[in-house]
Amino acid sequence: MKVRIGCHVSIAGSLAASVSRAISRECRTFQIFTRNPRGWNYKEVAEEDAAAFREAVATSGMDPAVAHMPYLPNLASPKEEVYEKSVSAFCAEVERCHLLGIPYLVTHLGSTLGTPPEEGQDRIVRALGAALDMNAAGVTILLENTAGCRNTIGNRFDEIGSILDEAGGKARLGICFDTCHAFAAGYDLRTAASVNSVMKECDAEVGSQRIHLVHLNDAKAPLASGRDRHEHLGLGEIGPEGLSAVLHHPALRHLPFICETPVDERRDDLGNIRYAAFLAGGTSGAAPL
Repeated sequence: MKVRIGCHVSIAGSLAASVSRAISRECRTFQIFTRNPRGWNYKEVAEEDAAAFREAVATSGMDPAVAHMPYLPNLASPKEEVYEKSVSAFCAEVERCHLLGIPYLVTHLGSTLGTPPEEGQDRIVRALGAALDMNAAGVTILLENTAGCRNTIGNRFDEIGSILDEAGGKARLGICFDTCHAFAAGYDLRTAASVNSVMKECDAEVGSQRIHLVHLNDAKAPLASGRDRHEHLGLGEIGPEGLSAVLHHPALRHLPFICETPVDERRDDLGNIRYAAFLAGGTSGAAPL
């Protein structure tokens, strides 16, 4: 089975233009922001634009298209105005995915800003409930594990598992597993043995079958640093052996892999996708640069 590997691409120009960008990078899956990720305001998706995007995806052969929540919403915020705006933006993004035919929406769980973690978790569960109450069949919400930064929710599998259990809606809730975030939060992914150990813990705390997507990123910062800094595949602290083990793990290999790696003089998106394909294929010879 050929592993599905892709990257995050821009929607500059139009939503449909993102599909062409993904194709040019040899993606077999891809991720987008459906709108400006750095602001609260956005335009509604016109039906003709949605239809053009759906048609472009359908003819591309890529599967699946994935959307990521914008940066500003904080589903754990104790600030009522921010929380209400965040939940509203979250529900609107679920509706946009439904209109665009995007099956997965990835969301960070947010920051408590120093308030008790259990209160933040309760706010997240209420936000998930609001999204699940929407008539948006076919959209699965994926909770992304976080990098261990102070006051963030979702650093540990047991924390994510607790939120999933309390929120219910099993058919429409799952996990996006980010390798850089996991490593930064203290999950060692540098060897096949350590990857197996991490996945056993994930299975026990959450259920590995609830992982629907992998963000495949190397890490610039050391294990348990709490620093969310992505690196080119194979050039960071996780390294080739660990990333290869992730790509080959039986609980993950069938899933889509999205690279969120840098673009610089060392390597671009296409370079990282080809490197991931090299690791996934287990072929001999020199790795692509």
